[in-house]
Amino acid sequence: MRRHDREMDKDFALMVVDKCEYAVMALVDTEGMPYCLPITIARKDNAIYFHTAKEGQKIDVLKNNPSVCMTCVGDTNRPADKFTTEFESAVIRGTAVEVTDKDEMILALRLLCQRHSPSNMHEFDAAIARSLARTGVWKINIKDITGKRKKYDKNGEEMKFGRME
Repeated sequence: MRRHDREMDKDFALMVVDKCEYAVMALVDTEGMPYCLPITIARKDNAIYFHTAKEGQKIDVLKNNPSVCMTCVGDTNRPADKFTTEFESAVIRGTAVEVTDKDEMILALRLLCQRHSPSNMHEFDAAIARSLARTGVWKINIKDITGKRKKYDKNGEEMKFGRME
């Protein structure tokens, strides 16, 4: 990380992962070309889960090269009196593996639904019964995570080196 003055600790980075609306996952295809896409995620311990179709370009790329890099963006703000953007972000590097154990698949889908559709959890069991067989679930085992933030305090001073307000 070039801007160490904006680096945040691992707990901060995990907090960004846990609150971001979606993440962008970057992959490298068989021709060495980058491929990135937005995904909805949910984390449990050192694993980040996402759901997908069982086939397609993403699956082909992951099966060939399971190394991934993912970016999560938390809160952002563009102060009207500055030419800058306040932000918080996390970058994760890891390995993606397909989840094939039925119980772990249901756990991952439950985590995703609780995070992204909590008011509809009364429909979860019926949705699982209808669609589990055609739903792919993958997890990314986190190898490395970094957090970064640019934020100003109430006095307009940038909070450096992980300083919290």
